[in-house]
Amino acid sequence: MSVSSLKGGVGKTTVALGLASAAFARGFRTLVVDLDPQCDASTGLGAFGEFRETVADVLQNPKHNVVHRSIVSSTWGKVKSGHIDVMIGSPRSLQFDTPNPTIRDVWKLEEALSRVEKEYDLVIIDTPPSINGLTRTAWVASDRVLIVSEPSIFSVVAADRAMRAIEELRRGLTPRLEALGVVINRMRPQSKEHEYRAQELQELFRENLMTVKIEERATLQQAQGAARPIHTWPGDHARELANIFDEILEAALASFALPNEKRRNKTDKKMARISKIMRGQNLDAVLELESLKPMEFADAEPIISELPTEPSRPVDPKFLTPIEQLEALAFIELEKNSDQDKDKA
Repeated sequence: MSVSSLKGGVGKTTVALGLASAAFARGFRTLVVDLDPQCDASTGLGAFGEFRETVADVLQNPKHNVVHRSIVSSTWGKVKSGHIDVMIGSPRSLQFDTPNPTIRDVWKLEEALSRVEKEYDLVIIDTPPSINGLTRTAWVASDRVLIVSEPSIFSVVAADRAMRAIEELRRGLTPRLEALGVVINRMRPQSKEHEYRAQELQELFRENLMTVKIEERATLQQAQGAARPIHTWPGDHARELANIFDEILEAALASFALPNEKRRNKTDKKMARISKIMRGQNLDAVLELESLKPMEFADAEPIISELPTEPSRPVDPKFLTPIEQLEALAFIELEKNSDQDKDKA
Protein backbone atom coordinates (compact mmCIF):
# COMPACT_ATOMS: atom_id res chain seq x y z
CA MET A 1 0.00 0.00 0.00
CA SER A 2 1.32 3.42 -0.97
CA VAL A 3 0.78 6.53 1.14
CA SER A 4 0.82 9.51 -1.20
CA SER A 5 0.13 13.18 -1.69
CA LEU A 6 0.83 15.40 -4.66
CA LYS A 7 1.40 18.35 -2.31
CA GLY A 8 4.25 18.59 0.15
CA GLY A 9 3.88 19.44 3.80
CA VAL A 10 0.60 17.62 4.48
CA GLY A 11 2.07 15.03 6.87
CA LYS A 12 2.18 12.12 4.42
CA THR A 13 5.13 10.44 6.15
CA THR A 14 3.44 10.95 9.52
CA VAL A 15 0.43 8.99 8.27
CA ALA A 16 2.65 6.28 6.77
CA LEU A 17 4.44 5.85 10.11
CA GLY A 18 1.10 5.87 11.96
CA LEU A 19 -0.13 3.02 9.79
CA ALA A 20 3.16 1.19 10.30
CA SER A 21 2.68 1.63 14.06
CA ALA A 22 -0.84 0.17 13.84
CA ALA A 23 0.44 -2.83 11.89
CA PHE A 24 3.36 -3.26 14.31
CA ALA A 25 0.98 -3.16 17.29
CA ARG A 26 -1.10 -5.94 15.73
CA GLY A 27 1.93 -8.14 15.26
CA PHE A 28 2.04 -7.90 11.48
CA ARG A 29 5.34 -8.54 9.74
CA THR A 30 5.68 -5.10 8.19
CA LEU A 31 8.04 -3.53 5.67
CA VAL A 32 8.17 0.23 5.13
CA VAL A 33 9.70 1.27 1.79
CA ASP A 34 11.11 4.79 2.01
CA LEU A 35 10.81 6.06 -1.55
CA ASP A 36 10.86 9.75 -0.60
CA PRO A 37 14.34 11.24 -1.20
CA GLN A 38 13.95 13.23 2.05
CA CYS A 39 14.21 9.87 3.90
CA ASP A 40 11.98 10.95 6.82
CA ALA A 41 10.37 7.52 7.13
CA SER A 42 13.79 5.91 7.60
CA THR A 43 14.59 8.43 10.32
CA GLY A 44 11.25 7.88 12.05
CA LEU A 45 11.93 4.14 12.11
CA GLY A 46 15.34 4.65 13.72
CA ALA A 47 17.41 3.84 10.63
CA PHE A 48 20.35 6.22 11.09
CA GLY A 49 23.85 6.11 9.65
CA GLU A 50 25.49 4.93 6.44
CA PHE A 51 24.24 1.85 4.64
CA ARG A 52 25.81 -0.23 1.92
CA GLU A 53 22.62 -0.49 -0.14
CA THR A 54 19.50 1.68 -0.19
CA VAL A 55 16.31 1.95 -2.21
CA ALA A 56 18.32 3.83 -4.86
CA ASP A 57 20.45 0.73 -5.42
CA VAL A 58 17.32 -1.40 -5.57
CA LEU A 59 15.83 0.79 -8.31
CA GLN A 60 19.13 0.57 -10.18
CA ASN A 61 19.48 -3.19 -9.82
CA PRO A 62 16.51 -5.04 -8.23
CA LYS A 63 18.37 -8.30 -7.69
CA HIS A 64 17.72 -10.54 -4.70
CA ASN A 65 20.93 -9.79 -2.79
CA VAL A 66 20.67 -6.03 -3.37
CA VAL A 67 17.08 -5.97 -2.14
CA HIS A 68 17.92 -7.89 1.03
CA ARG A 69 20.92 -5.69 1.86
CA SER A 70 18.78 -2.54 1.49
CA ILE A 71 16.41 -3.72 4.26
CA VAL A 72 17.25 -3.27 7.95
CA SER A 73 15.35 -3.79 11.18
CA SER A 74 13.67 -0.78 12.78
CA THR A 75 14.68 0.25 16.29
CA TRP A 76 10.97 0.06 17.17
CA GLY A 77 11.68 -3.56 18.05
CA LYS A 78 13.68 -2.36 21.07
CA VAL A 79 10.57 -0.67 22.51
CA LYS A 80 8.12 -3.49 21.83
CA SER A 81 8.64 -6.96 20.42
CA GLY A 82 7.57 -7.30 16.84
CA HIS A 83 8.75 -7.47 13.25
CA ILE A 84 9.09 -4.20 11.35
CA ASP A 85 11.76 -3.45 8.75
CA VAL A 86 12.58 -0.51 6.52
CA MET A 87 13.98 -0.38 3.01
CA ILE A 88 16.40 2.49 3.52
CA GLY A 89 15.66 5.76 1.74
CA SER A 90 18.32 7.75 -0.06
CA PRO A 91 18.62 11.21 -1.62
CA ARG A 92 20.13 9.39 -4.61
CA SER A 93 16.69 8.02 -5.44
CA LEU A 94 15.92 11.48 -6.81
CA GLN A 95 17.68 10.46 -10.04
CA PHE A 96 14.80 8.03 -10.68
CA ASP A 97 12.12 10.69 -10.14
CA THR A 98 11.99 11.63 -13.82
CA PRO A 99 8.81 13.17 -15.29
CA ASN A 100 8.81 10.70 -18.20
CA PRO A 101 9.65 7.22 -16.89
CA THR A 102 9.56 4.16 -19.13
CA ILE A 103 7.53 1.05 -18.49
CA ARG A 104 10.74 -0.69 -17.47
CA ASP A 105 11.50 2.05 -14.93
CA VAL A 106 8.16 1.91 -13.13
CA TRP A 107 8.18 -1.88 -12.91
CA LYS A 108 11.45 -2.15 -10.94
CA LEU A 109 10.07 -1.80 -7.41
CA GLU A 110 7.42 -4.41 -8.13
CA GLU A 111 10.20 -6.72 -9.30
CA ALA A 112 12.22 -5.99 -6.16
CA LEU A 113 9.32 -6.56 -3.75
CA SER A 114 8.50 -9.87 -5.43
CA ARG A 115 11.80 -11.11 -3.94
CA VAL A 116 10.68 -10.51 -0.35
CA GLU A 117 6.87 -10.24 -0.32
CA LYS A 118 6.41 -13.67 1.28
CA GLU A 119 8.39 -12.46 4.29
CA TYR A 120 5.83 -9.75 5.15
CA ASP A 121 2.13 -9.39 5.87
CA LEU A 122 2.02 -5.74 4.83
CA VAL A 123 4.25 -3.43 2.78
CA ILE A 124 3.79 0.34 3.19
CA ILE A 125 5.45 2.65 0.66
CA ASP A 126 6.11 6.28 1.54
CA THR A 127 6.20 8.25 -1.73
CA PRO A 128 7.49 11.70 -2.73
CA PRO A 129 4.98 14.57 -2.98
CA SER A 130 4.87 14.52 -6.79
CA ILE A 131 3.44 12.56 -9.72
CA ASN A 132 6.83 11.81 -11.27
CA GLY A 133 8.64 8.50 -11.69
CA LEU A 134 9.06 7.47 -8.04
CA THR A 135 5.40 7.90 -7.13
CA ARG A 136 4.22 6.00 -10.17
CA THR A 137 6.80 3.30 -9.48
CA ALA A 138 5.28 2.93 -6.01
CA TRP A 139 1.73 2.79 -7.39
CA VAL A 140 2.62 0.10 -9.94
CA ALA A 141 3.93 -2.01 -7.03
CA SER A 142 0.82 -1.36 -4.90
CA ASP A 143 -2.66 -2.78 -4.54
CA ARG A 144 -4.01 0.30 -2.73
CA VAL A 145 -3.11 3.98 -2.41
CA LEU A 146 -4.04 6.11 0.59
CA ILE A 147 -4.11 9.80 -0.36
CA VAL A 148 -3.27 12.25 2.41
CA SER A 149 -4.76 15.73 2.32
CA GLU A 150 -4.89 18.62 4.70
CA PRO A 151 -7.95 20.91 4.78
CA SER A 152 -6.63 23.63 2.45
CA ILE A 153 -7.56 24.65 -1.09
CA PHE A 154 -4.25 23.51 -2.57
CA SER A 155 -4.48 20.09 -0.90
CA VAL A 156 -8.04 19.63 -2.19
CA VAL A 157 -6.83 20.22 -5.74
CA ALA A 158 -3.81 17.92 -5.24
CA ALA A 159 -6.01 15.12 -3.86
CA ASP A 160 -8.29 15.34 -6.89
CA ARG A 161 -5.28 15.16 -9.22
CA ALA A 162 -4.00 12.10 -7.35
CA MET A 163 -7.33 10.28 -7.67
CA ARG A 164 -7.41 10.94 -11.40
CA ALA A 165 -3.80 9.84 -11.85
CA ILE A 166 -4.42 6.59 -9.96
CA GLU A 167 -7.42 5.80 -12.15
CA GLU A 168 -5.41 6.54 -15.29
CA LEU A 169 -2.62 4.19 -14.19
CA ARG A 170 -5.12 1.51 -13.13
CA ARG A 171 -6.86 1.56 -16.49
CA GLY A 172 -3.68 1.75 -18.51
CA LEU A 173 -1.19 -0.52 -16.78
CA THR A 174 -2.08 -2.20 -13.46
CA PRO A 175 -5.76 -3.13 -13.03
CA ARG A 176 -5.29 -4.34 -9.45
CA LEU A 177 -4.48 -0.80 -8.29
CA GLU A 178 -7.22 1.04 -6.41
CA ALA A 179 -7.46 4.16 -4.28
CA LEU A 180 -8.17 3.23 -0.67
CA GLY A 181 -9.47 6.74 -0.15
CA VAL A 182 -8.54 10.23 1.03
CA VAL A 183 -7.72 10.91 4.67
CA ILE A 184 -7.71 14.41 6.16
CA ASN A 185 -4.60 15.13 8.22
CA ARG A 186 -3.62 18.10 10.41
CA MET A 187 -7.26 18.98 11.06
CA ARG A 188 -7.99 21.82 13.49
CA PRO A 189 -11.66 21.53 14.48
CA GLN A 190 -11.75 25.12 15.78
CA SER A 191 -10.74 26.50 12.37
CA LYS A 192 -13.65 27.63 10.17
CA GLU A 193 -11.38 27.38 7.12
CA HIS A 194 -10.54 23.76 7.96
CA GLU A 195 -14.20 22.91 8.50
CA TYR A 196 -15.08 24.50 5.14
CA ARG A 197 -12.35 22.63 3.27
CA ALA A 198 -13.24 19.37 5.01
CA GLN A 199 -16.81 19.80 3.79
CA GLU A 200 -15.46 20.54 0.32
CA LEU A 201 -13.49 17.30 0.39
CA GLN A 202 -16.61 15.45 1.51
CA GLU A 203 -18.63 16.81 -1.42
CA LEU A 204 -15.84 16.06 -3.88
CA PHE A 205 -14.89 12.52 -2.81
CA ARG A 206 -18.06 11.32 -1.03
CA GLU A 207 -17.59 7.63 -0.19
CA ASN A 208 -13.89 7.86 -1.07
CA LEU A 209 -13.25 10.17 1.89
CA MET A 210 -12.22 8.34 5.06
CA THR A 211 -14.61 8.93 7.95
CA VAL A 212 -11.76 9.58 10.40
CA LYS A 213 -9.85 12.85 10.57
CA ILE A 214 -6.36 13.14 12.05
CA GLU A 215 -6.13 16.22 14.25
CA GLU A 216 -2.95 18.26 14.40
CA ARG A 217 -1.11 17.15 17.55
CA ALA A 218 2.41 17.74 18.80
CA THR A 219 2.29 14.18 20.14
CA LEU A 220 2.91 12.74 16.67
CA GLN A 221 6.01 14.86 16.10
CA GLN A 222 7.32 13.96 19.55
CA ALA A 223 6.93 10.23 18.95
CA GLN A 224 8.56 10.44 15.53
CA GLY A 225 11.40 12.58 16.87
CA ALA A 226 12.11 9.85 19.41
CA ALA A 227 11.85 7.15 16.70
CA ARG A 228 8.97 5.52 18.61
CA PRO A 229 5.66 4.10 17.33
CA ILE A 230 2.67 6.21 18.35
CA HIS A 231 1.06 3.11 19.89
CA THR A 232 3.77 3.04 22.58
CA TRP A 233 3.75 6.76 23.35
CA PRO A 234 2.14 7.75 26.67
CA GLY A 235 -0.88 10.02 27.06
CA ASP A 236 -4.52 10.32 26.04
CA HIS A 237 -3.74 12.13 22.79
CA ALA A 238 -1.42 9.33 21.71
CA ARG A 239 -4.13 6.75 22.42
CA GLU A 240 -6.67 8.75 20.40
CA LEU A 241 -4.28 8.97 17.46
CA ALA A 242 -3.42 5.27 17.73
CA ASN A 243 -7.13 4.43 17.53
CA ILE A 244 -7.47 6.51 14.36
CA PHE A 245 -4.59 4.71 12.68
CA ASP A 246 -6.11 1.40 13.78
CA GLU A 247 -9.33 2.36 11.97
CA ILE A 248 -7.46 3.28 8.79
CA LEU A 249 -5.58 -0.02 8.91
CA GLU A 250 -8.87 -1.88 9.38
CA ALA A 251 -10.27 -0.16 6.30
CA ALA A 252 -7.19 -1.19 4.32
CA LEU A 253 -7.43 -4.81 5.47
CA ALA A 254 -11.13 -4.91 4.58
CA SER A 255 -10.30 -3.57 1.13
CA PHE A 256 -7.55 -6.17 0.64
CA ALA A 257 -10.01 -8.91 1.60
CA LEU A 258 -12.46 -8.04 -1.18
CA PRO A 259 -12.45 -10.76 -3.87
CA ASN A 260 -10.84 -9.86 -7.16
CA GLU A 261 -12.83 -10.37 -10.32
CA LYS A 262 -11.51 -13.16 -12.53
CA ARG A 263 -11.69 -10.85 -15.50
CA ARG A 264 -9.55 -8.28 -13.71
CA ASN A 265 -6.96 -10.93 -12.79
CA LYS A 266 -6.84 -12.05 -16.41
CA THR A 267 -6.44 -8.46 -17.59
CA ASP A 268 -3.73 -7.85 -14.98
CA LYS A 269 -1.68 -10.80 -16.25
CA LYS A 270 -2.15 -9.65 -19.83
CA MET A 271 -0.97 -6.14 -19.01
CA ALA A 272 2.04 -7.51 -17.12
CA ARG A 273 2.99 -9.48 -20.24
CA ILE A 274 2.58 -6.44 -22.46
CA SER A 275 4.61 -4.34 -20.03
CA LYS A 276 7.56 -6.70 -20.33
CA ILE A 277 7.36 -6.54 -24.13
CA MET A 278 7.04 -2.75 -24.20
CA ARG A 279 9.34 -2.04 -21.26
CA GLY A 280 11.45 0.55 -23.10
CA GLN A 281 8.49 2.67 -24.16
CA ASN A 282 7.48 5.87 -22.40
CA LEU A 283 4.83 5.31 -19.71
CA ASP A 284 2.80 8.40 -20.61
CA ALA A 285 2.66 7.35 -24.26
CA VAL A 286 1.35 3.91 -23.31
CA LEU A 287 -1.25 5.39 -20.94
CA GLU A 288 -2.36 7.83 -23.63
CA LEU A 289 -2.83 5.00 -26.11
CA GLU A 290 -4.76 2.97 -23.55
CA SER A 291 -7.12 5.89 -22.89
CA LEU A 292 -8.08 6.17 -26.56
CA LYS A 293 -11.48 4.81 -27.51
CA PRO A 294 -11.69 2.13 -30.21
CA MET A 295 -13.61 4.51 -32.51
CA GLU A 296 -10.56 6.77 -32.71
CA PHE A 297 -8.83 4.02 -34.69
CA ALA A 298 -11.61 3.78 -37.28
CA ASP A 299 -9.54 5.39 -40.04
CA ALA A 300 -6.39 3.39 -39.32
CA GLU A 301 -4.96 0.84 -41.73
CA PRO A 302 -5.98 -2.78 -40.97
CA ILE A 303 -3.46 -4.74 -38.90
CA ILE A 304 -2.37 -8.12 -40.23
CA SER A 305 -2.78 -10.68 -37.46
CA GLU A 306 -1.50 -14.26 -37.69
CA LEU A 307 -3.61 -16.89 -35.94
CA PRO A 308 -2.13 -20.30 -35.13
CA THR A 309 -5.02 -22.29 -36.66
CA GLU A 310 -6.14 -20.05 -39.53
CA PRO A 311 -4.59 -18.18 -42.47
CA SER A 312 -3.51 -14.59 -41.97
CA ARG A 313 -6.41 -12.16 -42.08
CA PRO A 314 -6.81 -8.39 -41.68
CA VAL A 315 -8.24 -7.10 -38.41
CA ASP A 316 -10.03 -3.75 -38.32
CA PRO A 317 -8.52 -1.76 -35.39
CA LYS A 318 -11.87 -0.17 -34.53
CA PHE A 319 -13.00 -3.54 -33.18
CA LEU A 320 -9.98 -3.92 -30.90
CA THR A 321 -10.01 -2.98 -27.25
CA PRO A 322 -7.23 -0.64 -26.05
CA ILE A 323 -5.39 -3.56 -24.47
CA GLU A 324 -5.61 -5.55 -27.72
CA GLN A 325 -4.24 -2.51 -29.53
CA LEU A 326 -1.26 -2.54 -27.15
CA GLU A 327 -0.74 -6.23 -27.87
CA ALA A 328 -0.85 -5.58 -31.59
CA LEU A 329 1.71 -2.79 -31.30
CA ALA A 330 3.91 -4.97 -29.14
CA PHE A 331 3.68 -7.76 -31.73
CA ILE A 332 4.66 -5.36 -34.51
CA GLU A 333 7.56 -4.09 -32.39
CA LEU A 334 8.81 -7.64 -31.83
CA GLU A 335 8.51 -8.41 -35.56
CA LYS A 336 10.45 -5.24 -36.42
CA ASN A 337 13.22 -6.12 -33.95
CA SER A 338 13.35 -9.65 -35.33
CA ASP A 339 13.73 -8.33 -38.89
CA GLN A 340 16.49 -5.98 -37.75
CA ASP A 341 18.33 -8.86 -36.10
CA LYS A 342 18.07 -10.90 -39.32
CA ASP A 343 19.47 -7.98 -41.36
CA LYS A 344 22.41 -7.67 -38.95
CA ALA A 345 23.06 -11.41 -39.25
